[in-house]
Amino acid sequence: MPIRRKSWTSFVGSALLLAAAIFLPGCRGLNGGTGGTVATTADLKSSVNHVVIMLQENRSFDHYFGKLNDYRLRNGLGADVDGLPANASNRNYSNTATINAYHLTTTCTENPSPSWDETHADINRSSPGNTTVTPMDGFAFTAGTYSRANGGTDVEGVRAMGYYTDNELPYYYFMASQFATSDRFFSPAPTRTQPNRLYLLSATSAGHAYPPTTEATQTNIFALLQNAGVSWKVYVTDPGGTYLNNFTTFANAHQANIVPVSQYFTDVQAGTLPSVALIESGYESGRDEHAPGSVQVGAAYAASIINPLMASPSWKDTIFFLSFDEGGGYYDHVPPVPAVQPDGIAPTDLQPGDPAGDFTITGFRIPLIVISPFTRKGFVSHTNADYTAMLKLIEQRFNLPNLTKRDAAQPDMLEYFDFSGAPWATPPSPPAQPTNAPCYLDHLP
Repeated sequence: MPIRRKSWTSFVGSALLLAAAIFLPGCRGLNGGTGGTVATTADLKSSVNHVVIMLQENRSFDHYFGKLNDYRLRNGLGADVDGLPANASNRNYSNTATINAYHLTTTCTENPSPSWDETHADINRSSPGNTTVTPMDGFAFTAGTYSRANGGTDVEGVRAMGYYTDNELPYYYFMASQFATSDRFFSPAPTRTQPNRLYLLSATSAGHAYPPTTEATQTNIFALLQNAGVSWKVYVTDPGGTYLNNFTTFANAHQANIVPVSQYFTDVQAGTLPSVALIESGYESGRDEHAPGSVQVGAAYAASIINPLMASPSWKDTIFFLSFDEGGGYYDHVPPVPAVQPDGIAPTDLQPGDPAGDFTITGFRIPLIVISPFTRKGFVSHTNADYTAMLKLIEQRFNLPNLTKRDAAQPDMLEYFDFSGAPWATPPSPPAQPTNAPCYLDHLP
């Protein structure tokens, strides 16, 4: 199985996706959280005027929230999350020892790799082309392979089995427990950042299993908004750092809508947020949580975006989605789930030896926090969705057509909300997110 190095030069020029995706719907998740009347699309339209999305980089659900139940129980909530099982483990790269899931001390690790070939090997180490048998036993193997290929020190892939808790990520644990989360929220495609970011923007990667090398020409969510006369902006942390640049012609024609993140803070305080906004993180400045960067630095940056919103006039009618673009090669015990093929375009860039596929399964679970005055307190969804569901919510709120069959098939996400009561009309006061935990790469944990 070939392991290919991640290309960093393609980060700015590769696609961010505001797309829609679903696999087969799961059962509605009703554990945890306050009650309230069943939300409807009419409630959404009458209550919400702004939707903001921010995706950080490359962290799996078990890696970040596998121990969320421990935190919930300590704070009077139910153990409603499908987190790390007691026997979570992988064999090491050399197949000489078992690596049990363990608590990381360092907030920085060598980068694992989540490309198409590695993701399929993560699912099934001995038979990467077989996604119907899902032992989820290849994470340490692929992490070790990548380390060996790139001169790293974690040649047995031990880092893939590490996890964090509220000790390292108190802000995220607080927000996920006070507001709402899901233990069945997946990245749209079983591959790396760039194709998944295309899904966020357009509900498809248009055949790309690897970073695109040509302009994306499929319709994106911002084009739908523009055509419908609905306001939108992309707030950029680092100069030029937006995946919308994959849609070169469209992005060039709408430069006025692509603005520095400093404008976000102005708009939040002035009550002039657009109807739909995307926060592009610090992909070059190391604030996006991508390994080998510090998870604490990235979480603190997310807090610096969210906290001003909660303290502003814009809070009263906004939904803020915080999630991650894909799992990054870190362990998760839940296999990908079946997904609707978005547009009939099969992968066009698979390499010799790659596992076959047709964008009919998702990637791995990723963390999600749904932040709004209307979010049900302490709610945990167990409904299968990928993050093109956020696009579907936007489409429903602003009377837009679906982008592809993928977003059309997504659940509506209304289960997260109580529009009749606005449970968080007065937002909670989250803890500060520290940034001073150890950060080293030469040993573990």
